[in-house]
Amino acid sequence: MHVIICGAGRVGQGIARRLARENHNIIMIDQDARLIDLVQTELDVRGLQGHAGHPEVLKAAGGETCDMIIAVTYSDEINMVICQVADTLFSVPTKIARVRAQQYMEPGWRSLFSREGLGIDLVISPEIEVGDAILQRFKTPGAMMSVNFGRSDVQLIGLEVQADSPVLDTALDQIQDLFPSLRARVVGISRAGTVFAPRGNDHLKVGDTAYVAVLKSHAHRLNSIFNRPEAEMRRVVVVGGGNVGLYVAGGLEKQSDVRVRVIEFSIEQAERAVSELNRTIVIHGDGLNRTILEEADAPTADLVIATTHDDKANILISKLAKQMGAKRSLALVNAPELAQLAREMGVDAVLDPKALTVSRILMKMRRGRILALQSLEDGAAEIAEGVTLETSPLIGKSIGYDDLPKGITAAAILRENEVIFADQDVRPRANDHVLLFYEQSATNKVEQFFRVSADFF
Repeated sequence: MHVIICGAGRVGQGIARRLARENHNIIMIDQDARLIDLVQTELDVRGLQGHAGHPEVLKAAGGETCDMIIAVTYSDEINMVICQVADTLFSVPTKIARVRAQQYMEPGWRSLFSREGLGIDLVISPEIEVGDAILQRFKTPGAMMSVNFGRSDVQLIGLEVQADSPVLDTALDQIQDLFPSLRARVVGISRAGTVFAPRGNDHLKVGDTAYVAVLKSHAHRLNSIFNRPEAEMRRVVVVGGGNVGLYVAGGLEKQSDVRVRVIEFSIEQAERAVSELNRTIVIHGDGLNRTILEEADAPTADLVIATTHDDKANILISKLAKQMGAKRSLALVNAPELAQLAREMGVDAVLDPKALTVSRILMKMRRGRILALQSLEDGAAEIAEGVTLETSPLIGKSIGYDDLPKGITAAAILRENEVIFADQDVRPRANDHVLLFYEQSATNKVEQFFRVSADFF
């Protein structure tokens, strides 16, 4: 695909890096010559200096033949204008805009982005998506990651395999026999820097990250089986009172049994937090200061969440809080190399905001009826929910561990109001929603499962 990315900042670079791996033709536009030089040197993309909202700049970038335009500049309004220019003057098929201001996202104004409005096909609100992801992690504290599929009936949970786990060294196709009432299935394994879709005779080893699809109501039991018991989360400290921190604190305030403290370095942002939050205590200060963390009761906190704009600060805050006595920590980390470092330093959960944005974009790029998608392990794997049309090669075929092509593992079928976990005796039907975990190299095969065959017409 010919893709134009407008905005060569951190988010734009992350998107470009991920898409370049799939050999898309990418050109990036930014007014900052330094950023353009950087992306052309470090990424497999072309760069163009200029204002992406100007028609002549978009034309020079190939707007007339562009398949997709992604506007992720620092200005919401410029992103909207870029998409409208791309739609009106160049008829670009798919237009994606990052919109951070929450006012635009209110239900009464959503028609602004419709075909009759600005013609934007996908609006990405990073703060909301990251905030929702953090609140989801809050509900599954023993997990390294958690994401919902279907009508939130099924969760994909990432769990570290402990030395005393009862599933250790057990063939995956035998786990169901050990726990016959558990509605769950191991669909992916990350081991020593490599992630793969397992076969039935594969075993879990100490230190693995097991990606497990589980019925939402069974998630608590799954954590216990992996010896990651879920302690009650009553005391939470959020370091960083920006848009993400405020969204998370506001969400936690709605739970009457949760006590929240927010630490914010900027006095202006701290005052904003005081005005917008109701039951949360806001402390003005540096989250890397032990005295400030003590004032916020971080040593007795069940969870410390670091949401500042600095990856390194988030890691250090999480590490310091754990040293002071906090039970668990979660850090926002954009750089993949720092994410691994954070885990080695004992940070319990690492959330990559960029990965959430990339997942939404990839869903628009994937061929076939794919309804939801989550990128994993910096793009090394994905899990997708797709619809099996009448010509899908999956229909009527067994979807056990050893039945699908190498690099693909079936998780579950969502059929009307029923969740059916994959097994050698389970076979998809037309219009089923099938949840598949797959390695990046198997992407094209998965797309074929959810595409309409030419023979259908």
